[in-house]
Amino acid sequence: MSAPATDPRDKLFVALDLPSLGEAERLVSVLGDTVTHYKIGYRLGYSDGIGFGRELAASGKTIFFDLKLHDIDNTVREGVEAIARTGAHYLTVHAYPQTMRAAVQGRGGSALKILAVTILTSWNDIDCAEAGYAGTVATLVPAKAQQAAAIGIDGIVCSAQETANLRAIGIPPKVELVTPGIRPAGADGGDQKRVVTPEAAIRGGADRLVIGRPITAAADPAAAAREIVNAIDGALRSLRVNV
Repeated sequence: MSAPATDPRDKLFVALDLPSLGEAERLVSVLGDTVTHYKIGYRLGYSDGIGFGRELAASGKTIFFDLKLHDIDNTVREGVEAIARTGAHYLTVHAYPQTMRAAVQGRGGSALKILAVTILTSWNDIDCAEAGYAGTVATLVPAKAQQAAAIGIDGIVCSAQETANLRAIGIPPKVELVTPGIRPAGADGGDQKRVVTPEAAIRGGADRLVIGRPITAAADPAAAAREIVNAIDGALRSLRVNV
């Protein structure tokens, strides 16, 4: 029996890392129905992006606030409660045990999913050492992911280079693996150090792909988004054939 059909658009979050609300509104209008999921981070979030995310969620778009919360327990819990009231669907926190527990408390019975950021995809082993970590990317990501799953976090933010290993060590399918650092073949990696193509990310087990500049900085953002959605669709079809 073949696997159920999956809308490839559901796999793609477009990162609205734009300097102004007006530019974000124009891009969403240009992308139209090609894109159904959006990520809003610091840059837009601190420039009227929270209210815009609320509007997009109310219009039927799936919204991911990438705020990477990390603070004392009470502050994190109250921040998550506030984000849950916006109607957003995803929110990131840093993968520290106390922070993750507070976020799960703040989420409560809402539909908001909490994603734990393990090691940033702009980091490598040298960056981890400079930050004072005793481990490497290869040891820190699975350790943090296992903690997150045990605490009840809904998803893990990691590189697509790490997804297969996370499933292999027992991270359950209900925990979504969300992967930034995605670049189409031949695209500039920018400030990312652990980069994977959309096709490879899907084949490696990524549940959601976060892509920004290859779409937002493209001469034709809608065409760039369609090309990526088509690549995702092709990878999903190949996986279904092999089920």
